[in-house]
Amino acid sequence: MQVDRRSFMGGVGALGALAATGEGHSATQPQRPNIIFIMADDLGYADLSCTGSHHIKTPAIDSIGAQGIRLRQGYANSSICSPTRTALLTGCYQYRFAIGVEEPLGPAAPEGIGVPLDQPTIASVMRGIGYRTKLIGKWHLGEPPKHSPLHHGYDEFFGIVEGAADYFRHHMVMGGKNVGIGLAQGDTPIERNGYLTDLFGDEAVRTIENAGDTPFFLSLHFNAPHWPWEGREDAAVASTLGASFHYNGGSLAKYREMVEAMDQNVAKLLAALERSGKADKTIIVFTSDNGGERFSETWPFTGVKGELLEGGIRVPLLMRWPGGIAAGSQSDQVMISMDFLPTLLALAGGDVARAGRFDGMDLSAQLTGKAGVVQRSLFWRYKENGQAALRDGEWKYLKLGDKEHLFNLAEDERERADHVADDPARLKAMRLKWDSWNAQMLPYPLGSFSEDVRDHYADRY
Repeated sequence: MQVDRRSFMGGVGALGALAATGEGHSATQPQRPNIIFIMADDLGYADLSCTGSHHIKTPAIDSIGAQGIRLRQGYANSSICSPTRTALLTGCYQYRFAIGVEEPLGPAAPEGIGVPLDQPTIASVMRGIGYRTKLIGKWHLGEPPKHSPLHHGYDEFFGIVEGAADYFRHHMVMGGKNVGIGLAQGDTPIERNGYLTDLFGDEAVRTIENAGDTPFFLSLHFNAPHWPWEGREDAAVASTLGASFHYNGGSLAKYREMVEAMDQNVAKLLAALERSGKADKTIIVFTSDNGGERFSETWPFTGVKGELLEGGIRVPLLMRWPGGIAAGSQSDQVMISMDFLPTLLALAGGDVARAGRFDGMDLSAQLTGKAGVVQRSLFWRYKENGQAALRDGEWKYLKLGDKEHLFNLAEDERERADHVADDPARLKAMRLKWDSWNAQMLPYPLGSFSEDVRDHYADRY
């Protein structure tokens, strides 16, 4: 069913307060599972050893899928960072919100922009059913205090506010100087020594060990392997960088080091769950915010971050829940970032219908083997180069600039056998379907970026 934006947002506002109250939660209900949602930054589909990396070893992350389920058709809501994070937070297409139309969210965005404060979020709906909520890592969805994580459903926050940070200086660096808020505890900037990936992993371990019996929802959003290209031994290099836009640096070896450092921190987290007796009571998700960048692998897909080809939006997606998800499962279910809110809420025993109205789909039955794969339609757009995409079942409509394409992903996931000429009726129908969806979304603001700022920040976050 198509829902216009006015009706959609009206329903969201009316139900937001209900979601926050936790009405209907009973102390007599069985213990809810803990949930740990791990998201990498700019990790490509084939950058894990279990998804096909030629040189990176990720045994800890791989184990999440081996002991649970791996979805080969996992998608990000956008080919860049902050729009995907908007969709993840809200369970909705990011284009329903002004912040989601900023591609990316950067210095040229309107002051004070953020997700509406009355919008139910993945954190607020979990808090509403009795979870303690915490975000560790990257936020990139607005500036404190008005739009800090603490005002969007999280009880605690430890991480970086902006879209990127030096791994040692913990700030964006421009002109040789630290800029922005950088590392924060709650709404307060703080100073810590150490490599960011390790700081985030250590904080996650402490959170698990100190959790007690209250169920927790932990968002662990690593900034790895996003630039600047720094490993654990590069503190001296970091101190000399004039800007975080480290485009004359990096290598396949350095990228491997950064991803494997993240995997080692996931290993610490898994060990903490075992020590604390929480491993069998915890749902773990691992995914990425968009496709990979310059040192990444996306095989067998083409395209990278900033493109709506499969390589720019197809991401790893692994989930583990002992006793709830069968170990060693694989699924062809299509799942996207905005699905996590309704799906995890349902797995936790919450009432999705009472929580709000979402574009994301509850796929809990598909993940737990109680229902088969469901076909669906998913939409993307990206203002750079006039990109548009629709996945409708196995077919994909793709527009790059003024050129349209039509692919059957079941037969050609590399997007090379173009059916534009031989199936004009399907092309027209899918174009019209995308146009109908797009008419319900916010338009891109005219002049939201000056040309020089857009060129500088395009595909940077």
